[in-house]
Amino acid sequence: MSDSKKILDAWDAYSDEHTDLDGWPYDDHAYGRRASQRDADTAEAFEPLRYGARHLLATAETQLAHLPENTVQSRWVYQLGVLRDALDRLDELHEQWLITRDTLPATAKPGTADFDDALAVHHAESWSYLDDWATHGKALREIDTAARKAPSPLAPTPTPAPATAPARPAAARK
Repeated sequence: MSDSKKILDAWDAYSDEHTDLDGWPYDDHAYGRRASQRDADTAEAFEPLRYGARHLLATAETQLAHLPENTVQSRWVYQLGVLRDALDRLDELHEQWLITRDTLPATAKPGTADFDDALAVHHAESWSYLDDWATHGKALREIDTAARKAPSPLAPTPTPAPATAPARPAAARK
C-alpha cells in the first residue's frame, strides 16, 4: 500500500507539471504513456497483496466488531466497504483479463503489441480500484493497531499488586 501511495504521489506531481490549469495534458501521447506506466506500476505493487486481501478485510472486520466504541473511527466502516467493493471488481477484471489473454493470438507474448496493448487496457480498467486500495488501505493498519491496543475480553483485567511499605534502611551503629 505504501508503494501505491508513492506511485500516486509521483503521478500527482507529474500531472500537475504536465497539464494546464483545466487538467488537459500538454502532450497527449506522453501523458498517456505515463498514465499507462502508472497503471502498470500500481497493479504490480498490489499483486503481492491481492491473494491475501480478502483475509485482511475479514480480519479487519472482525477486529472492528470487537473494538470498544470509543476507539472506532467513523470512517472505517465506509473504508472497508470501499475496499471490499474494489476487490470484488478487481477479481472480476482479473477473470476478464485471463479470458482476454487466452483469446490472444499464439504469437501474442509479453513484449508484443497485441499482448502489451491488451494488458494496458486491463491495467487502465483496474486502476481506479487499485487507487481505492492505495487511498483507503491504511484503514486496515489503523484498525489492527486499535485492536492491538484495546483490552482483550479474553484476558482478565490486571489487578494492581498491594502496595508494600518501602524497606527502611537499618540504623547505623555508632
